[in-house]
Amino acid sequence: MAVQLDHLLIPCKDREAAAKQLARILGVTYGPASIGPFTAVHVNEGLTIDFDQWTEETPQGHYCFRVSASEFQEILGRLVALGVPYRSLPHGASDQKVNLSLGSPIVYWSEPDGHVWELLVQSYARASGPR
Repeated sequence: MAVQLDHLLIPCKDREAAAKQLARILGVTYGPASIGPFTAVHVNEGLTIDFDQWTEETPQGHYCFRVSASEFQEILGRLVALGVPYRSLPHGASDQKVNLSLGSPIVYWSEPDGHVWELLVQSYARASGPR
């Protein structure tokens, strides 16, 4: 069996708000996790993102979703419709632009806790093959 990521726990200040925002952007469902005090975003049949509410500072993470070209356009449309600022680079000001410099569309956005979310069609991380 190939190794697959099953679930991911992401710290945040407000688990319900973070899960709701991500679920709305991705067009998926969310709700209380079946185990633990988490709010789960059901990304697909094989991946759940569990938001864990922390009272202390949360470390900032970077999370990337690879989707089809049509899904990219749908999700970008939801970012626009929801008024979520997005950008063409991982860090910096929101420029409301899509990055095409790597031959495939890429956008980034941040959620209130500072986590960076990335959306792309082709993985630049795998462009050079296994190392």
